[in-house]
Amino acid sequence: MAHANPFQIQKFLKGVDYPANKAALIANARKLGADENVCASLDALPDEEFQTPAEVSQAFKGPDDD
Repeated sequence: MAHANPFQIQKFLKGVDYPANKAALIANARKLGADENVCASLDALPDEEFQTPAEVSQAFKGPDDD
């Protein structure tokens, strides 16, 4: 199954109250009509609290290599 990119995912995170954990992000995405690709991508995130939408996007990119 293909995963959604961070830009696709951000549109399903509108209205999230940060900080938010992975379960809250998935619940919000489902509420806004996210498909299984988006939900699977969110489910692949680490189990942590995200402080901002930018932190969610960074988690998809992984740690910086420099």
